[in-house]
Amino acid sequence: MVTISSNLLYTAFILYLIATVFFAGSIKDKKNTNKGPNKWAAIGLWITIIGFAAQLGYFITRWIAAGHAPVSNLFEFTTFFGMSLVGAFIVIYLIYKTPILGVFTLPVALLMIAYASMFPREVSPLIPALQSDWLHIHVTTAAVGQAILAVSFAAGIIYLVKSVDQSKQSKQRFWLEAVMFGLVCTLGFIIISSSFSASGYKAEFNWVDKNGQEVVLEYHMPALTGPNEGKLITEGKFEPLAEMPAIINAKKLNTVIWSLASGIILYLALRLILRKRVGAALQPLAKNINLDLVDEIGYRSVLIGFPVFTLGALIFAMIWAQIAWTRFWGWDPKEVWALITFLFYAAYLHLRLSKGWHGEKSAWLAVIGFIIIMFNLVAVNLVIAGLHSYAGS
Repeated sequence: MVTISSNLLYTAFILYLIATVFFAGSIKDKKNTNKGPNKWAAIGLWITIIGFAAQLGYFITRWIAAGHAPVSNLFEFTTFFGMSLVGAFIVIYLIYKTPILGVFTLPVALLMIAYASMFPREVSPLIPALQSDWLHIHVTTAAVGQAILAVSFAAGIIYLVKSVDQSKQSKQRFWLEAVMFGLVCTLGFIIISSSFSASGYKAEFNWVDKNGQEVVLEYHMPALTGPNEGKLITEGKFEPLAEMPAIINAKKLNTVIWSLASGIILYLALRLILRKRVGAALQPLAKNINLDLVDEIGYRSVLIGFPVFTLGALIFAMIWAQIAWTRFWGWDPKEVWALITFLFYAAYLHLRLSKGWHGEKSAWLAVIGFIIIMFNLVAVNLVIAGLHSYAGS
């Protein structure tokens, strides 16, 4: 059943990739003068729906195989996040009928699923702290809320790609390109991780954890950062350049460093090939887009996603924390960043409704909000040790 589940996920990934091509074809179709929905977009939508059904099948079969909702580690959570993002896109597309949204939203979902595949995929029993129905309620609701908010990021990127003047130097042009660089880093990490995985790279270390216990840690990429008091026990493998304190997850920090390094190389290669900034290369896709419509999509996504995220990531989380740890709040890194995310999107709505921050300002806020969500998903899970560290196992 696990094999069937993996095949369904792989099928969904391929279908999302094909659907992206069809949505792009809808925009490039010279016969489609208004760049709205046409036969290309219709085919892209149906392929997306079939892919979503395949991924939903993956989710259900893995749930049956595991005996619990498959959202208990980084692989499971991130694939569910990707599926939720596609589901949110389908609903919003059916309302607004904007093909370019598929060109920018589906690649984000593809990156999420590909990123998830870099983590251990084995079905494992839940640790005692996770053996609760609140796992299903809290984690899935939080993921769905974040996925809906991610649609506002895609809408914000579309808005900025069209509105930011690429012909002259400005802060807007610089920061838009910085966002593109971040996306390229994710792709670079996927490529480098897949390469080391295909080569079968493995290095084991004896190290002392934050509880003073000596344990074995396994690396699947050369260790640039080594664990606390770590000793390499696999002959012929790369010695760490630096040793990390026990509070820092050295293996996961190593993952982040490799992501940045591979991303820089890939980004420079793209710049050489395109001979222009990535943002400038994407600008023709948004040439005929209605900026007011894209702005509306971004706002509505936050308006729906914010309360869903608040319910899952804060309210349900606090109820479960009281049951599991006998306290509603403990300033765990994951809890802190959930609160920061909540406060940021609350500020977004306040600025939009009270201060009139529409258009480009609103788009930038949507992009920053998604960066906060990704920092929570990547950096907090991968680097900072806390009660939620099991999510990155």
